[in-house]
Amino acid sequence: MKLMKMLGLAVLIASSPVSLAAAPAAAPAAGVVTVGQVKAVTSLMEAMQMEKMMRTITGTSRYASEEQRTAAYAKLDKVPKEQIYARLAYPLARTISVDTANEMARFYNSPYGKKVVYQMYNSKGSYGEPAMPNATAAERKDMQRPEFAKAYKALADADTAIRHEGFVLLQQIAK
Repeated sequence: MKLMKMLGLAVLIASSPVSLAAAPAAAPAAGVVTVGQVKAVTSLMEAMQMEKMMRTITGTSRYASEEQRTAAYAKLDKVPKEQIYARLAYPLARTISVDTANEMARFYNSPYGKKVVYQMYNSKGSYGEPAMPNATAAERKDMQRPEFAKAYKALADADTAIRHEGFVLLQQIAK
């Protein structure tokens, strides 16, 4: 709601004749999601095994009773994982760039990335942090590339949005 008010104010200020602010002529429309973005984010969701993240979200959600939690798990199990990827990809394409999605999908599909994904869902690190598997010298060198560092930071920044959209999807599935 606050975001919409801020955007409305920004539009009013930018469109007022007294304003010195002018929008660039070649700027793409904000919020426009392309098919390429959705495909890239879908491949990232697949590489991250988001069906397991959805089970994690279901497990950490608060339910009035254990029967409701069991029913939510049952409904989630009936949804094909490809549908989970597709339903999460469109809303997350606004948050995750194509470059970030492609780079992180490449990483999570690598042998070391698969170990990291396994650790994300199967490890009990200290204070909620997953214990990362040991990387070889070549894997550490790959992770020091500027493209990877930028994509890793961008995905970490989008983690809250990813979990939020996963919770929204869980609510839709539970209905």
